[in-house]
Amino acid sequence: MHDAPPVVRTVISTPDAPAAIGPYSQGIVVSGGRTLYTAGQIPLDPQTMQIVDGDVRVQAERVMHNLAAVLRAAGMDFGNVVRCGIFLKDMKDFAAVNEVYGRHFGDHRPARSTVAVATLPKDVLVEIDAIAVG
Repeated sequence: MHDAPPVVRTVISTPDAPAAIGPYSQGIVVSGGRTLYTAGQIPLDPQTMQIVDGDVRVQAERVMHNLAAVLRAAGMDFGNVVRCGIFLKDMKDFAAVNEVYGRHFGDHRPARSTVAVATLPKDVLVEIDAIAVG
């Protein structure tokens, strides 16, 4: 058996997205700087670190801005995303979140899973994470 080369991990951090509120990074780039794994983004305003006021559309919009900031910090954008995971507090919000999500991705259609969960951090309505390749 051959020894595998060590995995090189680069932490991605930007003040344009909420600071990590636990023992994790906003994003990690691996594979020679080609693959980015983002942390799940929730609707925290990065300046105030408070949840944005509003319905699921308002929250989803903030989540997408936070996700875009992490992608930018890694030198990528939504066109680099190959997969997303969407976590909803209530599946009744699927259409509203889908509309916001679709507007940000345009014609680019990464693979995606959407699930309803019992609860999300800080009791938000939506969380989204992504895998992108540069």
